[in-house]
Parts: sequence; structure tokens; C-alpha cells
Amino acid sequence: MRIHRSWSLLALLCSGVAAAHGQTGSDAPPPVVSQVMSQALADYPGKEALMITVEYPPGGADPVHRHDAYAFVYVLEGSIVMGVEGGKEVTLTPGQSFYEGPGDLHTVGRNASRERPAKFLVLLLKDAGKPALLPP
Repeated sequence: MRIHRSWSLLALLCSGVAAAHGQTGSDAPPPVVSQVMSQALADYPGKEALMITVEYPPGGADPVHRHDAYAFVYVLEGSIVMGVEGGKEVTLTPGQSFYEGPGDLHTVGRNASRERPAKFLVLLLKDAGKPALLPP
């Protein structure tokens, strides 16, 4: 298993993109992102899997962003609202999942609750060494 510092860069970029674009709402608290693991994919040279958890505090939200990766979201706790440009917003609860493709612009990502936190797991299949989160 290869460990990267990309999760801290992800959190930093997430807050920086939010500040620059004002996309999380005027006072929405940013998410807390933690890296679970990173693994090179030997059968797919130049590709890696990155697994992270994202915790939305009550009322928390993401900035508009993209991943340039295949992103698989699985809700662990609480309820979240997700959406990509051109798609419908969906509200997800524990055990439900969401998918973003490499070309998708993630336009909606927020906690559905202003009282309870929410947590989800994300598996990103991406180019090795590239950032996990990119500005729009």
C-alpha cells in the first residue's frame, strides 16, 4: 500500500476552491477528508485507486469540482445530496451509492441535514500522481 499526502491536499484544495468560487454557500462548513488508502493498479499501468472518507458537518457542503477520475460514493452515515451537471440531484442515505465519471462536473455535494453530520466513502480510480480534486 502506498500512502500519499493527497488527502490533505484534497481538503486544502476543497476549501480553496470553495473560497475562490463561493460555491459551498455563504457559511457552509467545509467537509473533512481523510485518506483510507492508495494503491497502484499493476494491471493498469499509470493508474491508481484512492479511497477516502468525507465527513460533512451539519449544513456542510463541497465546492463545485471535478475529479478526472471514476468516483464511486457509498454513504456510511446520515444523508447527503449529490448531483452532477446535467443530472438530477439525489438524496442518499446509508447503504446507497452514487457515481461520477471522469468528465462529470460535480455541482451538488452537501449534507441534507443542518442538525446531524454525514459521512461517506469514495473510491477514485484515477491517473497516478494526479490530484484527486480539481477546480471546475
